[in-house]
Amino acid sequence: MRPAMDTRLLILALGMFALGTDNFVVAGVLPEMSRSFDVSIGAAGQLTTVYAVAYALLSPTIAALTGHISRKVLLITGLIVFVLANLGTAMAPNFALAIVSRVVAGLGAALFSPTATAAAASIVPAERRGVALSVVTMGLTISTALGAPIGTLIGGLTDWHWTMVFVALLAGMSAIGISVLLSHIPMLPVISLRQRLSPLADTRMGLTLATTFLFLGAAYTIYTYLAVVFDRATDGNPTNLAGLLVLWGVSGTVSTFVVGRLIDVIGNGRVLVTLLAFLMIDFVLLPWTSGSLVTAIPAMLVWGFCGWGAVVPQQHRIVSIASHIAPLALGLNNTAMFLGVTLAGLIGAAGIHLFGSYALGYIAAALAAAALMAAEIAARKIAVSAAPSLAPDSHAGQSKA
Repeated sequence: MRPAMDTRLLILALGMFALGTDNFVVAGVLPEMSRSFDVSIGAAGQLTTVYAVAYALLSPTIAALTGHISRKVLLITGLIVFVLANLGTAMAPNFALAIVSRVVAGLGAALFSPTATAAAASIVPAERRGVALSVVTMGLTISTALGAPIGTLIGGLTDWHWTMVFVALLAGMSAIGISVLLSHIPMLPVISLRQRLSPLADTRMGLTLATTFLFLGAAYTIYTYLAVVFDRATDGNPTNLAGLLVLWGVSGTVSTFVVGRLIDVIGNGRVLVTLLAFLMIDFVLLPWTSGSLVTAIPAMLVWGFCGWGAVVPQQHRIVSIASHIAPLALGLNNTAMFLGVTLAGLIGAAGIHLFGSYALGYIAAALAAAALMAAEIAARKIAVSAAPSLAPDSHAGQSKA
């Protein structure tokens, strides 16, 4: 029975791989999409922004409203919507319809992603839930190392329309696998939208989510406009750009394994502060390091390691704060991530218009610095709440001693 169970998890991971590829690959073909629709690079970047907005806002809402619907139906429906939306983007005759199709793709992702995570935990025994969640989430992580570079390369060798078809094909394969292999997925208790948002009342949680929002905003201010930020290093060659994306994704994948062990050794706070500090420095230097391929490679490696690595201590911190409602809190963290992507698309477009694409590193560094401050304030709040309170008699006893 174990092999069949692993296959079901891999099918869910393939869906997450498709979603991740869709989210990351647009940056690799952004100049081509800009020329195709005859819009500025900043305007084309909003194709990523509207996808992120739709996912961030619809994910908790849909999860609350569809608690009574079959998980299998939700998974397949989400992937079908996602496939049609990406095919719609590929065939869009103008920029306005392309924007609409990206919103619909975000709707499909919002239907599939939280449902897939919950399904992974429910179709395995309790003692294997951690592994199940890791397998499904790994689909999203690996999309940065494989999906986005492959999609970028397809776009460079043919055109960006085939990149969207490639993403649709991945999601379609997952939908077929789910329809065949997942016969039954247990229903989970229905949770209202109010209950899903309840962790926000905790200041520690609010500051932690703010950290996620800011550092994702920093990372995506660069990533959304990657092709123009690194155009001197890649010389406009899609193979070079795909290679940089591979390095970024591989470095991020490695960090998800390494950082978890570091947290156990030196503690969550030290790991998070170190990663955010190095990320900030990397972005400060980016206007210079993005100028050649030799300096761009280490810059991408540091960015991939620290950017993806920071997700792990953030999740660890969230679970530590609200272990009793960890799935809800982690869902809010995902929403904060995509809102950060939204911020990045808007700020990056404005930054390119006002200062040029090579200055985006300074803007990203400022956001990383703000994330570092929010993380430190959150750590102090957590430390205060964890400290044992002393009763008056205890104070008196200590004074006498």
